[in-house]
Amino acid sequence: MNRGSAGANLPVLRGHNAALVLDLLRTAGEGGISRLELAERTGLTPQAVSKITARLRTEGMAAEAGRRASTGGKPRTVLRLVPSAAHAVGLHLDRDELTAVLVDLAGTPVAVRRVPLDLGAGAEQVIEAAAVQVDAVRAEAVRADAARAATPGGGAVRGEAVRTATPGGKAVRGEAGRTRMDSVLPDAGPGVGEPLGVGVAMPGPLDHVTGVPRRVTGFPQWDGFPLRDALAARLQLPVVLDKDTNAAALGLALRGPGDSFVYLHLGTGLGAGLVLGGTLHRGARTGAGEFGHQVIQLDGPLCECGNRGCIEALCLAAVARGDLAEAARVLGAGAANLVGLLDIDRVLLGGRTIAAHEERFVRGVAAVVAERARGAGIPVAAAEGGAHPVAEGAAQLVLAPVFRHRRGAELG
Repeated sequence: MNRGSAGANLPVLRGHNAALVLDLLRTAGEGGISRLELAERTGLTPQAVSKITARLRTEGMAAEAGRRASTGGKPRTVLRLVPSAAHAVGLHLDRDELTAVLVDLAGTPVAVRRVPLDLGAGAEQVIEAAAVQVDAVRAEAVRADAARAATPGGGAVRGEAVRTATPGGKAVRGEAGRTRMDSVLPDAGPGVGEPLGVGVAMPGPLDHVTGVPRRVTGFPQWDGFPLRDALAARLQLPVVLDKDTNAAALGLALRGPGDSFVYLHLGTGLGAGLVLGGTLHRGARTGAGEFGHQVIQLDGPLCECGNRGCIEALCLAAVARGDLAEAARVLGAGAANLVGLLDIDRVLLGGRTIAAHEERFVRGVAAVVAERARGAGIPVAAAEGGAHPVAEGAAQLVLAPVFRHRRGAELG
């Protein structure tokens, strides 16, 4: 959000103004921010800020963080965000794995679960598996909170290494439905209750506005299925659906400097998330970022999308035969195309395959981009952030509009 943007002292924009204040509380961190500073940075009157912060304190979303010396008069009371006041769930539905993460208002993961998944098993089974993991990650957070309260020092609580997951009485594909608990982290906060909503990220193409997948590469049976509405009905919670790469790029953009970058995700497939001028770019039909299906070799090998010579087919084939140098070269060619087309500031790499060979991919992609960027000096780096960038970004599909009301329609 542009800090120079003024608020509006109108009752009809109360939600907008509260979002301005909440975002400043969030970015201020534990040190907090005074009401006077909130008024100065939002353009709201001190009276409007006092009303908003009083309401946020009543709702448990803000609390006093001490006092700060004043240049004149009595010391100023500073306020801070209470991260544990609300939570959101992020789901990453990958082709072979489901990751569920519960995050607090600050975007910090409270509990994470990963289970095997067959995205082609049918909509009914996938929805049930997702619903089970949403319930499970919430339950793990509650257990972690209770255990922390009962443990001197409140240290981290670890779940069992392996749990059995049988959503709807059916095993999810892989190791007879075995489930790995990644972690249950500290500071879950008191009273982990009903989440604000669930963000879902999956391979595209899909329609973000209607919440409907299209012909997902390799899984065309998803075409036209109302996934968002079906999962919302099952969970009785608000649900937002977006592409996996868009979700990850959103999470990175919210932590970044507001520049233009591309996030390239190489895992079971290959896609891109585009952030232009600090804003996530989806395109009118959520079609932007179908990076893996740009044709770079006419009459090349057949891709699962039906075309030949797609960068995804070439890159995944190189990875499969262990030729990481060639995979990085192909990925670099695609990245250089994006740099030339969009004049972006940086290239970020992520996904399972990148994480397993981070240095080789960063070095290989950077070499191709440097060769073809004509002296622009575009940096290439591994994406920073959490261990589960897509799932955590999916949770931000729910949280971002809470803090950035002005971009709410676009973000979620």
